[in-house]
Amino acid sequence: MMVKARKYVVRKHFQGLPKRFDYEVVEYELPPLEDGEILVKAEWISVDPYLRAFNRHTPVPYDQFGYQIGLVVESRNPKYPKNCRVVSHKGWCDYVIIEKNVLEAETEAYKLPDLQGLPDVLGIDAIGMVGATAYFGFLHICKPKAGETVVVTGAAGAVGTLVGQIAKIKGCKVIGIAGSDAKVKFLEDELGFDKAINYKTEDINSALKEAAPKGVDCYFDNVGGEISSIVMGQMNDFGRVSVCGSISSYNEDPRQMPQATIIQPSLVFKQIRVEGFLAGRWAKPINHWPAAFEELLNWVKKGDIKTKYHITVGFDKLFDAFVGMLNGENLGKSVVKV
Repeated sequence: MMVKARKYVVRKHFQGLPKRFDYEVVEYELPPLEDGEILVKAEWISVDPYLRAFNRHTPVPYDQFGYQIGLVVESRNPKYPKNCRVVSHKGWCDYVIIEKNVLEAETEAYKLPDLQGLPDVLGIDAIGMVGATAYFGFLHICKPKAGETVVVTGAAGAVGTLVGQIAKIKGCKVIGIAGSDAKVKFLEDELGFDKAINYKTEDINSALKEAAPKGVDCYFDNVGGEISSIVMGQMNDFGRVSVCGSISSYNEDPRQMPQATIIQPSLVFKQIRVEGFLAGRWAKPINHWPAAFEELLNWVKKGDIKTKYHITVGFDKLFDAFVGMLNGENLGKSVVKV
């Protein structure tokens, strides 16, 4: 079975926001399958902030990686029969061959979990890398306790919405920081955040003091920058900070990074613990993701976690979806239906 495939190749490192000419869409013919391999047709492709963050650390040219859900259209691997669905990190391509060693590792590619009738797209959202990021990054690093106050930045994005809802499940007071009135309304009215703050129109320092008069215990940091310095300055003794990302600086020149208030005095005198992480920590050498997916799926089924998608249709719209997400145009998870 000879198949023509298309993929996005990053030809140069991004300067500021990614530009269309940074990418080249390459069409090529896939070779016949070898023993243990499968041929997958992409159905859903995820666009996430980490794709921007990893750009400057990845030698060019490279195939644009990222998570996707695809249908197995040909198989030479009995564990992955034709017509089953697979989640992989093969990224922005419409057809792809997944190698035997990748399938055997079961971390970079694995069968779509049984979603018990829920939409397949959950496999690149709450029941996928995004869910693992929120679950482990929040629960294992922040270790929240009922009654504590939790702040989440990037709160209306894919990870932020999940962290806030998990915090509510654990009995915490949740304050989200986002970039529009529509996002504030979404967080408060639809997801049940106790308070949401629009950082573009409100003074974060005073708004946070009003929302959390007794201080902040846990901070899930998606953005970095001055907002993070303000939040950490209002944390309680022995507060915990989980650093997931730094969206505020991803498009900045790495030689001229934006300045933020020094946080070390707060960290020292309040004995705050700050820890960065990558979700893959909990997949190797022992894969804890499936157990997390089981609990996350149960929360989704019960309605304790609600999901929302910003869906873009078309393989040729991947770049637009990516840049739109980086510009904050999405509510919830940004995905492309191929």
